[in-house]
This record gives sequence, structure tokens and C-alpha cells, in this order.
Amino acid sequence: MANTYTQLYIHLIFAVHGRDRLIREHIRERVQQYICGIVRDYRHKPLAIYCMPDHLHLLIGLHPDQAIADLVREIKGSSSTWINANHLLPTHFAWQRGYGAFSYAKSQLDAVVQYIQRQPEHHTRTSFRDEYVALLQKFAVEYDERYLFEWIV
Repeated sequence: MANTYTQLYIHLIFAVHGRDRLIREHIRERVQQYICGIVRDYRHKPLAIYCMPDHLHLLIGLHPDQAIADLVREIKGSSSTWINANHLLPTHFAWQRGYGAFSYAKSQLDAVVQYIQRQPEHHTRTSFRDEYVALLQKFAVEYDERYLFEWIV
């Protein structure tokens, strides 16, 4: 749209269905590249991505023509289909329902990129559940424990 100018940075987080640890190192790079391609296809800018075995962190520059929910639906649907069609795993792959989306200012991008790139190190000290709840609390997002991701007990 003419005369529309935006600066929207969104940190997306979502989990593998059942919190299964399926995104192993031998496919991680390929999955990340595919997801970044989806992001670019919809005119968003991928800034950082890291697929942990059981969840994903993705920082994007959001194009204003698409709602975040629509983008996440495209990423989850297309990447699941691609992973399964290419037999990257010996089992069926799917993402869990739901996601987290957190906005940042341009001045915060370097710190968020470093945070995403250091996910393996971060998760030697912090569980995904604790990380996710901490982000919800940091951003003052109201939530109901019953409707958070399916946690492994």
C-alpha cells in the first residue's frame, strides 16, 4: 500500500507436537532454511532462527500485509508437509497448536538475535517451559496454565 511505512519486529515461538524432540541436528539446518524461505515468500524478513529439538524461535521483520496468525499457520502447515513429504523423520511430524509472538524495538534486535542463536547453551540451564512462562510474564501476557503448550510431565 502506498505511503505505508512500518518497523515491526516479532519473535515467534512454537513447539513440536507432543513436545517430541524430533528436530535433530542432522535436519535442523534444512528445516530452518525451509522456514526462512516461507517467511521470505510472504515478504517478511527472517532475522534469526533456531530450531531446538522440541521448539522453534524465529525473529522476523514483519511485512504489514499479513497477520501474524496467518503467517504462523503457513509456516507450520508448509513445514510439516515438507518434512513429512521428504521423509526427514522416521515418524510423522507436526507442530503443536498455539504460538507465542513478542514484539521488539529495533534497538533490542541485537540482543534478541544473540538470545536465539544461543538457544542450545540457554537450554542447558533453563527448560523450555520456564523460558516460555518467563517471556509471557516479562511481556505481561495473561495466560491460563491449562492452555499453554502440552508439557511433558
